Amino acid sequence: MERLVERLEKAVERLESACQGPGLCGDGSAKGVAQFVQAFDALLAGPVAEYIKISKEVGGEVQKHAEMVHAGLMSERALLVVASQHQQPAENAFSALLKPISEQIQAVQNFREKNRGSKLFNHLSAVSESIPALGWVAMAPKPGPYVKEMTDAAMFYTNRILKEYKDVDKKHVDWVKAYLSIWTELQAYIKEFHTTGLTWSKTGPVATEGAKAPSAAPGGVAPPPPGPPPPPAPVSSSTDDSASRSALFAQINRGEGITSGLRHVSDDMKTHKNPALKSQGGPVRSGPKPFTAPKPACNANPSQATSKAPPLLELEGKKWRVENQENATNLVISDTELKQVAYVFKCTNSTLQIKGKINSITLDNCKKLGLVFDDVVGIVEIINSRDVKVQVMGKVPTISINKTDGCHVYLSKSSLDCEIVSAKSSEMNVLIPTEGGDFTEFPVPEQFKTVWNGQKLVTTVTEIAG
Repeated sequence: MERLVERLEKAVERLESACQGPGLCGDGSAKGVAQFVQAFDALLAGPVAEYIKISKEVGGEVQKHAEMVHAGLMSERALLVVASQHQQPAENAFSALLKPISEQIQAVQNFREKNRGSKLFNHLSAVSESIPALGWVAMAPKPGPYVKEMTDAAMFYTNRILKEYKDVDKKHVDWVKAYLSIWTELQAYIKEFHTTGLTWSKTGPVATEGAKAPSAAPGGVAPPPPGPPPPPAPVSSSTDDSASRSALFAQINRGEGITSGLRHVSDDMKTHKNPALKSQGGPVRSGPKPFTAPKPACNANPSQATSKAPPLLELEGKKWRVENQENATNLVISDTELKQVAYVFKCTNSTLQIKGKINSITLDNCKKLGLVFDDVVGIVEIINSRDVKVQVMGKVPTISINKTDGCHVYLSKSSLDCEIVSAKSSEMNVLIPTEGGDFTEFPVPEQFKTVWNGQKLVTTVTEIAG
């Protein structure tokens, strides 16, 4: 990590010295380097370098996370260099060029999930929630607002960090400022160079799946240092096993070409169409058949398996079905009855309002969903969801949260006696109304301590639970 910081500092010095030469930075005429690539290098040498430096001072998981973020930014720089030298490719080739960035985004998010017990979990969550901003290169026509949206997703956790460390350790406050400045500067960068989407060259060859950025930036301007090396491959106990495994993956990666060497079997060679062939193949095996796991039913039309289900909002008998809604901010169910229930399934970035009094509400597999309802006589269930907000306007006796990450429950004054039952969930907060009309936030405990008192197990909430 020290070498990484040193190399970043050297990159800053080289960029500064290069900019002092005539026509190298101000007018973007550095030979062989597009102006928007130079501007991205300045972003790496400025806010990114500061973020990595402070992350090293914080140490632990935050430092490791910063290395992953830097690797993602370097993958993005490589794509920018390709775009500066090539014309826009076909969609499938572009998807292949985006793969290194998407893999690094996934690595950042997986690291957070593997370190849920970390004392710096809020830091990891802030980065994990906002790192999809690197995907702006695939967004059109509004990549800038997309980055802003991803940055806002980190605010919940950065505010927690500021609240926790404001009067304790200024280093963490500086970390928040440095990290958020990356995305702020990136928005300004996009606005200047890629307002409606990633800018491609109009004169170079069409980019292909194998297009790569040069190892060194031409024109004397040094690129930022490369990202951290990939983790070492696991050592196999047998060289032969490793070789055979590599050969197997090589065969699999051939795709459809893997079947090119197979021989066609004609009808006269098939035993079920020519029973006489069975007697020519030696004795028939007797005894019970070996166990085989049942195979899943195969879809006759493969395209149907990947097609997106249509959005749905309808009353089916006594059940309101709200399914597969995306970016729908004005969903309303108003004609309700006490005997009816609502089932909300796979809705993303949407808002649903349910007026009147109904029996129950279930949210299943939803993400970034806002639910506002008046009265429920039974239960509100939240299952397998992420980043949902639920606001009670009237009364509800019970709210159940199960296998959900990120849930905000806004209670009304008349629903303060509501029972909230949670299991296998995290980042849950209950917001209680105040006399002034605002809300006070209270986290729901996630960590518990269990001891044997000589007769039974006794479980209590740990002090660090929230």
